[in-house]
Amino acid sequence: MLTQALLYPFGSAAGDTINAAVDDGSSPVIHLLSPFLFFGRTYRAIYVNNNGHLTFNQPSSAYVPYSFPARGSQDIIAGLWTNLDNRQRGVVSYRQYTSGNVLTRATQDINTHFPNLNFNASWVFVATWNKIAYFNLTNTVSLIDYLSIFQFSIFAGNIVSSVQVKETCSSISNLRNSSNVDVPGRWAFMVDSRPRNSILKSKTLIYR
Repeated sequence: MLTQALLYPFGSAAGDTINAAVDDGSSPVIHLLSPFLFFGRTYRAIYVNNNGHLTFNQPSSAYVPYSFPARGSQDIIAGLWTNLDNRQRGVVSYRQYTSGNVLTRATQDINTHFPNLNFNASWVFVATWNKIAYFNLTNTVSLIDYLSIFQFSIFAGNIVSSVQVKETCSSISNLRNSSNVDVPGRWAFMVDSRPRNSILKSKTLIYR
């Protein structure tokens, strides 16, 4: 399980909006306070889907991952895409920021991991899936004990790629100990108008 210190503030105490407890459900449309450039497409709205992903044009109830670039017309950000059920236990929540300590922390984190970037966060969107059960499990069992919480943070700043983490099913349990920025459990990717297997040379950032 990821430590609280690794994550950005989340939950009711952080002022998050909470998704309804609905199997295969989603948030209402969320109008973004900053336009989000994603592989050459600019989005001004997003959906936080209970099954572990974010979509833009419409909500998604999909719980079986498909290989990229299938359904290339439907952009998706998927961190732990599987059949989750927040009716059993857990909370899916989200919030966006345009000022305050979260932006300060985002700026510091990105410049620590990418010291040549000179990044200055002006907007942050945080979505968190906290202790969600797998579909049809009892409310005393989470999907995977060591992956019982995961979080996306999307940053936009002064600096503006299908990127896929290739893990086998047997290695998924090691996500909490792996990283591409030398912080176990944390991954950072940059997404812009030039698809490539790159985590640098971009202006919009996604944190997991």
